[in-house]
Amino acid sequence: MEGDDDDFPPEPSEPSHSQRGSVASSVTRAQDLLVYLASNSAVHLTLEGLGCMNAQELGRNVREALNIPNSAVDVFTFWFCSPLLDLQLKPKHLPYKLCRQWQDLLYRFTEAPPEAISQDEPCLLYKRNVFYPRSKELQIEDEGVLRLLYDEAKMNILEGRYPCDPEHWLTLGALSCAIELGTGLDDQALTVAIREKKLSSFLPAHAALGGGGFLSTLRGRGGRNAEMEQNLIKEYRSVCSSAATGSSLEPIALLHRYLRSCHTLPYYGCAFFMGEIDKPAQGLLHRGGRKAVSVGISLEGVYVMDVKEKHVLLGLKFSELSWDHSYPETEGDSHILWLEFDGEEAGMPVNKLLKIYSKKAELMSGLIEFCVELRSVGESAATGTDERRQGKMRRQSSVVCSRVHSLNTISYVDDGKEIKRLKPKRAASFFTRPAQPHTYSAVQVTESLEQG
Repeated sequence: MEGDDDDFPPEPSEPSHSQRGSVASSVTRAQDLLVYLASNSAVHLTLEGLGCMNAQELGRNVREALNIPNSAVDVFTFWFCSPLLDLQLKPKHLPYKLCRQWQDLLYRFTEAPPEAISQDEPCLLYKRNVFYPRSKELQIEDEGVLRLLYDEAKMNILEGRYPCDPEHWLTLGALSCAIELGTGLDDQALTVAIREKKLSSFLPAHAALGGGGFLSTLRGRGGRNAEMEQNLIKEYRSVCSSAATGSSLEPIALLHRYLRSCHTLPYYGCAFFMGEIDKPAQGLLHRGGRKAVSVGISLEGVYVMDVKEKHVLLGLKFSELSWDHSYPETEGDSHILWLEFDGEEAGMPVNKLLKIYSKKAELMSGLIEFCVELRSVGESAATGTDERRQGKMRRQSSVVCSRVHSLNTISYVDDGKEIKRLKPKRAASFFTRPAQPHTYSAVQVTESLEQG
């Protein structure tokens, strides 16, 4: 993932003889290149000098092929994506050369076994730039650009990468029907069209397919699908009838409505990283274990989501957290991203620490730091001040809200002399704070965190 590091690992002195993903193996002669889009389609290019072409130059060729105006140059960028790792490229990166370093990157940032690494092949994708402000999206009037953003947002909704409540994904599904099938269908025609494309083309897989065991699935899937289908048709009618209240049903207006609805999800536009957190101890034996999580990072903040349950465990704006990452101290230890935030325990304010185990901790920490710097520069330019206000997190039943009570965190207070209830097995500098007259010190984003 792009951050403020100069680059990824140095290129090997001996080039690999293997071809990887969609990047051709020749440097000089004209070669075919496939650049994939979120819609599962691909742009087929034939280019000379691919081996020494950077991402910025390649972007001009893709925009020309897609008829994307130069005004949208910052909206999209290139990503290398595979089942093991997703990385956003910088404009100066050379995709061909970076592709030949792919195995080095996998060894550095994943826990995959050697046999999986040797078989992994990245694809080159043209996707939304994680550093593009969402506020600028609704100023875009080019339908082609909006459709690319729509395709990517829809993919993240359907795959459950963007958790949302039932009423939310139902509205988004209805808007997808209007965008892709048109706004003039009667119920019968719409039912036929939905069944031809399948319900999972409009609603998240976990919603369209439902849960439960094998027998309950056999008994209930048909009825559940019929219910979801009818709800989708009803919501489609509501979307189409909005023209009576002055809402436009033109394609650009519908695309804007879809994106505007996605913008209410705080993790829209995030880069995502897989990791694990400790489960709270349960049972008489106090067994814990770990839970798989997805960590989303964007210009808005950091969001930790339960992969299985499709809801947010913790959501923090940058003004609400401090962070650091640590490397393994001994064999068997893990790379850890540490998130520190304000909380309470037994009615007392405390500092809480969440450990996220992931070999991508270094990438996540670098991205957080870069996003904080970008926001600081942007806010200072807009207001002439360095504004960092800390807000209280909402806690309610919605899937988009934090569930701090379900996290296994480390809680502590600082009395100015020592950290209470915690003896960390890592760099003490992360926990050291200047003496304070009170027993509690709030998280300040301006604190300097030294790396152990």
